Amino acid sequence: MPSYAQFNPIRIRSYILRLPLCTRLLLAAMVGLWIAAIPFPWLREWARLDPDKMDFTQMHRLNLFPIMHLNFLHLIFNMLAVTPLIERFEAEYGTLVTLALFTGPFGTLPGGIYVLLEKFVLRTNTSVMGASIWVFLLLASEAMKTSKTNPNFSIGPYKIPTWTTPLILVLLTSFVVPNVSLVGHLCGAGIGYLWASGYIKFLVPHEKILRWLETKLNLLGRLPHYVSVDQKTYGRYGVLPTTASASNLPKSPEPGQRLGP
Repeated sequence: MPSYAQFNPIRIRSYILRLPLCTRLLLAAMVGLWIAAIPFPWLREWARLDPDKMDFTQMHRLNLFPIMHLNFLHLIFNMLAVTPLIERFEAEYGTLVTLALFTGPFGTLPGGIYVLLEKFVLRTNTSVMGASIWVFLLLASEAMKTSKTNPNFSIGPYKIPTWTTPLILVLLTSFVVPNVSLVGHLCGAGIGYLWASGYIKFLVPHEKILRWLETKLNLLGRLPHYVSVDQKTYGRYGVLPTTASASNLPKSPEPGQRLGP
């Protein structure tokens, strides 16, 4: 019998309240654009990724198309799918890295590849929008990490490589869900594989620069739900407030172990 405790609204509320800062900002941008598109429907045409309209005056589409959605159901399903993935990513890499990637390369790279494929290879003009491209990007990244400890999973007598899981989901989605972009989802997954393999991590500013910004602007002290880039030193949400001096605290006879992500 399935347990209904997992649907406890208190737990859902607690999870929402614990979402880190950049995840909140991205979700708020999705909801805000959807609300703005109700009285101004031309915003969808302005933000969607339309290959035939792409030129140097339309580069904003590469950044906006993942947070623009066609309708309410499209928005809700994408938010449910992408929220735990972005939250997990931000918990691992920090708020500054997440903000830099999701407002930049994680939109422009898969979007740019999609435009090139549509215009010069497939010779079609299929417009796309929605955060599902981020869903498959992050699923591909997670699958690559999981494959290091669990290279295969079994379906009957067959062993399936773990890293192929997002590709299987892309194919299933294209068959089950109408009006989805197979090529767009594959572009997102491709960037996820490149990120997890380390080939595009040079796009992230150096950790010393990010740490200097955090210290100079006192981001840990000023911004609630901010996740430090240097989690080994500060923990997930920075240094916890204390009234006792560290020098007066009793010392453990054994070395400590860092808890949490």
